[in-house]
Amino acid sequence: MLNLVSSPGSGKTSLLERTIRDLKGHLSIAVIEGDQATANDGERIAAAGAQAIQVNTGTGCHLEADMIQRGLDELKPKPGSVVMVENVGNLVCPALFDLGERAKVAILSVTEGEDKPEKYPHMFRASSLLLLNKVDLLPHLDFNVAKAIASARNVNPDVEIIQVSAKTGAGMDEWYAWLSRALTSVNV
Repeated sequence: MLNLVSSPGSGKTSLLERTIRDLKGHLSIAVIEGDQATANDGERIAAAGAQAIQVNTGTGCHLEADMIQRGLDELKPKPGSVVMVENVGNLVCPALFDLGERAKVAILSVTEGEDKPEKYPHMFRASSLLLLNKVDLLPHLDFNVAKAIASARNVNPDVEIIQVSAKTGAGMDEWYAWLSRALTSVNV
């Protein structure tokens, strides 16, 4: 189980949709979709071809282990499946809650600002991987990739960083290779 954490609008759902479609037939993916309200993202994930369960937190800013357990009980993922938790969009609360995941994967969009890792150090310190998403937008933004990477490494020198675009597919093979390694290793 991987816990995907990020700000709202960073591209978690789009990244999951692309991953599900690209890995269909190679990897069984089940998704626990966390939001405060609506079933919109859960419906998108199911339409992409994955088992999905929507967990709405109401006013809660993160998913908790008991919510994950109820989601797993309802999903009943096939043996050997990868369970992806798309946590509520928030760079503070989800860092503090262990959901029993193998790893936290932080997603930072290039539309957000290079200093997010230093502004929200607990989230990036708790993550094994940082996906720098929406890199297809770089020609249109004033975003310094080297500065963002330095910011992330300042709070977590061991974090792996992959630049991706769910829209164009850039870097997705590297993400899939990381995912494959994570599934076969004890420690990510």
